[in-house]
Amino acid sequence: VRMFNVNTRDRLISYLPLAHVFERAAIECLSIFSGAQVFFADSLDTFVQDIQRARPTMFQSVPRLWLKFQLGVFSKMPPKKLSTLLKIPILNNIVRKKVLTGLGLQDARIAISGSAPIPPDLIGWYRSLGLELLEGYGMSENFCYSHMARPGRVRPGYVGEPDPGCEVRISDAGEILVKSPANMLGYYLADEVTKESFTEDGFLKTGDRGEEDELKRLRITGRVKELFKTSKGKYVAPAPIENLINTDANVEVSCVSGSGQPAAYATIMLAPEKKAALSDPAQKAALTKELEALLASVNSQIENFEEMQFFAVVKDDWQIENGFLTPTMKIKRNVIEETYETKLEGWYKSKQRVIFEE
Repeated sequence: VRMFNVNTRDRLISYLPLAHVFERAAIECLSIFSGAQVFFADSLDTFVQDIQRARPTMFQSVPRLWLKFQLGVFSKMPPKKLSTLLKIPILNNIVRKKVLTGLGLQDARIAISGSAPIPPDLIGWYRSLGLELLEGYGMSENFCYSHMARPGRVRPGYVGEPDPGCEVRISDAGEILVKSPANMLGYYLADEVTKESFTEDGFLKTGDRGEEDELKRLRITGRVKELFKTSKGKYVAPAPIENLINTDANVEVSCVSGSGQPAAYATIMLAPEKKAALSDPAQKAALTKELEALLASVNSQIENFEEMQFFAVVKDDWQIENGFLTPTMKIKRNVIEETYETKLEGWYKSKQRVIFEE
């Protein structure tokens, strides 16, 4: 409330499950302490209309939705044309207002992204519209109270500075440790797990790996438990690679895996509007070439031992309802890996760069 001067004139929109910790922290508690108005989304189908109705002055979302908003804009106006219009002094303010009004964010003075890494280029794109995306970082175990970017001090790729009263240090193993009044007392009826989750001096072990810059801004480099080794013998952090893949318009979401395999690979769910191409041989061939180019592009940006052998395009949608995604639309890595485990041998033997699940 104090950090952003949230008050009775502010408008928020609630769309996550009411029991979700981010919903409770960023909507419920924030509105109780500030007196801000709260609007409720009717459904995912009406989400954009609900935002347009609420015209939130403070809006928080996840990278996947910020990216979908961008792709929605691009479907109406090609990126090059939009970029050109934004560079024309007499038109840029008109264009910015039109784009933000279409998203329902014309009144947003605070825009926040959290729960997963957001591509720096996406932050830059929203900045060109006059909307500064602030990344935040937290978890259920500390009531989402850990880090937040400050207006004017945003560094793309970093989740911001420690929140007031939050102590942070990086362990020798690279794990982020945090301590604040918001830290949990413990897990219910799980004393041993609780004990393992804290250092002896009361710092919460987040399970995330990270590093700080000179201004104490934090960069998340991966999950401690998500790291895996291929047969090449070096650890691979999947999240940064997925971040590169997910920026492509053909991709809805991806999962990079490969523990014990000859090389890493990625399972990919296509963007909904791209699935029609699978029924047309010519369009499918064009899509295959685009995905092959994406694979080559991503591999050129990562270390040799991280390079992926193939993309596997899956048939079924990954949804919250079928257990593949969390309520905040993060992938459930173990579910995805177990689902396609029996297909891996055939995929690797095929030597194809892009594979479509049969």
